[in-house]
Amino acid sequence: MSDAHILVVDDHKNILTALDMLLSREFSGVKCLSKPGMILSELRQRQYSAVLLDMNYTAAQNTGNEGLFWLRELVKLDPELSVVMITAYGDIELAVTALKEGAFDFVLKPWDNQKLMATVKAAVKLSQSRRQVNNLSRETESLKAGLLGKPVHIIGRSPSMRELMKMVHKVAATDANVLITGENGTGKELVAREVHMQSERSLRIMVSVDLGAVPDTLFESELFGHVKGAFTDAWVDRCGKIEAAHGGTLFFDEIGNLSLPLQAKLLSVLQNRSISRLGSSEVIPIDIRLICASNMDLNAMVEEGSFRMDLLYRINTIQVELPPLRERKGDVLLLASWFLQVFSQRYRKPGLKLDADAEKALRSWKWPGNVRELQHSIERAVILAEGKTITASAFHFNPATVSQATSLEGSLEEVESRLISYAIEKQKGNMSAVASRLGISRQTLYNKMKKYEL
Repeated sequence: MSDAHILVVDDHKNILTALDMLLSREFSGVKCLSKPGMILSELRQRQYSAVLLDMNYTAAQNTGNEGLFWLRELVKLDPELSVVMITAYGDIELAVTALKEGAFDFVLKPWDNQKLMATVKAAVKLSQSRRQVNNLSRETESLKAGLLGKPVHIIGRSPSMRELMKMVHKVAATDANVLITGENGTGKELVAREVHMQSERSLRIMVSVDLGAVPDTLFESELFGHVKGAFTDAWVDRCGKIEAAHGGTLFFDEIGNLSLPLQAKLLSVLQNRSISRLGSSEVIPIDIRLICASNMDLNAMVEEGSFRMDLLYRINTIQVELPPLRERKGDVLLLASWFLQVFSQRYRKPGLKLDADAEKALRSWKWPGNVRELQHSIERAVILAEGKTITASAFHFNPATVSQATSLEGSLEEVESRLISYAIEKQKGNMSAVASRLGISRQTLYNKMKKYEL
């Protein structure tokens, strides 16, 4: 029995009873309505795969205009829905009109049970196919928009950044798996995009997945996809992130946040280069270039038993370490100038510049939040700027000391953000140590870092 839902609309109760009995043999959900005015509210409450719609509802009216009206409303509300028109009047012109208006097919009363059932099954199949294709199309367009909407800008002239770009250029020419490591805010995703854009897969999509933000319960559905009926509310087949990246690049951010059971599932995919959607036994081959990123010491996690050694071997054919901003002081003003230009244009404040004291303050600060912290500091300064010159007072830190990082000045959120940044710096990016020092779980820490964009 199919789990598709069928909606039947006819003003004759005996017709509704007959169709209910017939369709219930093949479909688990059959809903009958005697008044067409209830159609739209019903469709807003539940997703249907097909609608059987009578063409006449008012006594002595056989024109079919009522049916055509509701057909247009159905098509307008749900273009993917298949509508089968039913009528006792075999007017070929009316049938052609209904098909032109978007009906899937047209049947006459009295109907042949086998033919009607075959028509409804075909209508259901078409509707499900439309939804699957459109769902995949929307996901793909969304992913492409995410890729194309983020131009790559890696800025830096320091020796460490020059060496980094040489490494990126060499790695991008291959199809090797890459592990990008570094503290939060150093630009790991930016480097991943640069590797993708310099690779032979640059014309294909790059799919980014923040593994720290994917709950364990949704991991398989998000990454592997699912088929209709695999679980409650799985109305249609859905392509997972791994399948969507086929032919392109798959970027796993914060891979160190994966639990051991999920690490095992991911390892199986990487070894077999295939997936199976949740609820399906069909094996789908995948062709991806894998790039992972982590701010954690994965080797230390292997030693303590919280990360699989075999998975680490799979993902770090090449390892790229991003230097923290405090180790590339020569790039601070270069980056600040770039962000100043970007935000001056965004907020329509042309001609802004940093004075000497502001530049000194920026060079002196240790930047526990790295490039991301610098970016937000410049953006805030631009927003609050009243003249053409940004002074040192625009920045909420004291370059001579880190004591202000733990001060109680400002709002509760500002204090919490500074405290977390300070803890990250003191623990040198070890998130487990940071969480322990702050007395919160690692997931709570990660959520707060996302909130404050640290």
